[in-house]
Amino acid sequence: MKPNIKFIGNKSIQTSNHYHNCSLQTCINYCNSKTVLAIDTETEGFDFLNDRMTMFQIGDQDTQFVIDTREINISDLRGVIENPNIVKVLHNSKFDYKFIKRWVGANLVNVCDTMLQEKLITCGKASMSVSLANTLSRRLGITLSKEERNSFLNLQGRPFTYSQIEYGAMDVLYLISIREKQLVEIKSLNLETVTDLENKAVIVFSEIEYEGILLDQERWLGLSDINTKKTIESIQVLDNAVISHPQLQKYNLPIQGDLFSENTKSTYINWNSPSQVLRLFQHMVPELEDVNGKNLLKHKKNEIIKRYIQYKEQAKLSAAYGEQFFKYLNKSDNKVHTNFSQILDTGRVSSSKPNMQQIPGNNIYRNCFLAPEDWVFVSSDYSSQELNVIAYGSQDPVWLKALEEGQDLHSVCAELVYGDQWTNAAEDNCNYLKAKGKCNCPQHKTLRTNVKTVNFGLAYGMGPKKLSETIEVSLSDAKALIKKYFEAFPSIKGFLDKLGAFGIEHGYIRTFKPFKRRRWFDNWYPKMYSDKGAEFGSIERASKNTPIQGSSADMTKLALIYIHNEIQESWENKVKIVMTVHDQIDTICHKDSAQEWAVKMTELMEIAANVVIPNGLLKADTNISKTWEK
Repeated sequence: MKPNIKFIGNKSIQTSNHYHNCSLQTCINYCNSKTVLAIDTETEGFDFLNDRMTMFQIGDQDTQFVIDTREINISDLRGVIENPNIVKVLHNSKFDYKFIKRWVGANLVNVCDTMLQEKLITCGKASMSVSLANTLSRRLGITLSKEERNSFLNLQGRPFTYSQIEYGAMDVLYLISIREKQLVEIKSLNLETVTDLENKAVIVFSEIEYEGILLDQERWLGLSDINTKKTIESIQVLDNAVISHPQLQKYNLPIQGDLFSENTKSTYINWNSPSQVLRLFQHMVPELEDVNGKNLLKHKKNEIIKRYIQYKEQAKLSAAYGEQFFKYLNKSDNKVHTNFSQILDTGRVSSSKPNMQQIPGNNIYRNCFLAPEDWVFVSSDYSSQELNVIAYGSQDPVWLKALEEGQDLHSVCAELVYGDQWTNAAEDNCNYLKAKGKCNCPQHKTLRTNVKTVNFGLAYGMGPKKLSETIEVSLSDAKALIKKYFEAFPSIKGFLDKLGAFGIEHGYIRTFKPFKRRRWFDNWYPKMYSDKGAEFGSIERASKNTPIQGSSADMTKLALIYIHNEIQESWENKVKIVMTVHDQIDTICHKDSAQEWAVKMTELMEIAANVVIPNGLLKADTNISKTWEK
């Protein structure tokens, strides 16, 4: 496959045998005659708001157009870019989408992202890189050097060299052939529906990243100051606990200093030094090997260890959500623009730079994110999404009845698991006895929390060890609770066991219809079921939780697509999608239209839910607020 390069630019670059100059209109005419085109861009950097697009490439296997966008206005290409009848093939289309929207003013439609398609095909195979170079090597056996990429930085108006022009052309030369190879495998694996889902969803994720979300910097700094003070107080509490502990008197060596403002340390322990903390804790727990979170949770009944865990959580808040968070604010619009990784092994989405999914769930932090003046947040999330997925998959009659009748599912489960213990724990005016709702009975609260932990743990493959650490009971008590739980809900046990057995037998697992996303297990081998080797447990757990998490992710992505399409058709300039975290989708809307949009958004969320869970039981809660809320 040889390139046929057409260069479009005003610089006096000598025509060679390797490429020829042509006009933008020639490019437009050619593109309008095609049904599939490959697109790529070269840029000054990664910041789409401030770093300019320097090169735009478009074409197919026969002809590749390379355009110097520093000098050529390509706005006339909008008709091609926005033509819904032309498939646009890109690799990592989110990156190009944002630069094209920013510098051309065009919105890509009908996208085929070969990077996402490669992720879908190889999902779960850790060794499979989905970079363009590796995908090209795997699909077509061609080696593509990416060394030329850095040469596009700091060009300072210099003409492109032939090697740069060729590099740009090569990025589009092979994309359509890669797509053709992928589509054969996608069809053989029955992944057509989920491929269509991801290629449509990438447009929405691109829009969310492009739009960004406003941050109240003053309020954020106020929280940072509070956290800094709380962190100092936590250190003082730890020092005081050491001073009063009979086994730790040797550490009570006051050192004068100005470590924390005017405070003087009363021990020489540096609570940020794992080695020092470990030596201290080994006086109380000799078998302790390190101070990582998992090991410490086993010993959190020890008051000093418990205080240390609290200190680390507080220090993490202070460090992650302090003034340094402002590095994620774009100076051009003072907004936070996160970056989504669209396909994890389960099909869920992650967020980075910053990770908006890890913003603390309480509204203290979320309320720092604002809607523009005269706009409000309209946010919708699914009510017990993963529990509904489990109920539908298992067809457990108790779960289905509780969800259908609006009963408190966790209390219903606790009653069946604990039996007489639950009945005897009821107090006067117990709301559960009255209406099967959540009550305030102290003992009911404890039992409900235990069962709620199991209910949600089903979606993450929680075993007895993790359960014992989470609800602070012995390992034997945790095992007994799980045993009683599955005795009470044999349909759920059968559902999960069936999923686990399928993954062990076949080496992969799928999400629910219609999407049937596939996750491979890299460490699987044919005799695993009989051998029950070291990897057996991890594959069994992943086989149980992937359909639950993945089907939930499929549903949320479908809801994003429905909402985006509705905005494009009827709500343009009145509604924008600005964030999504797991089962929640956040839009901003002009306040005059908020009530009407909230009704429509709820409807679209529930239509999407019904595609995956067609019993109609999964509902959406939609709220209107001035700031971002959970």
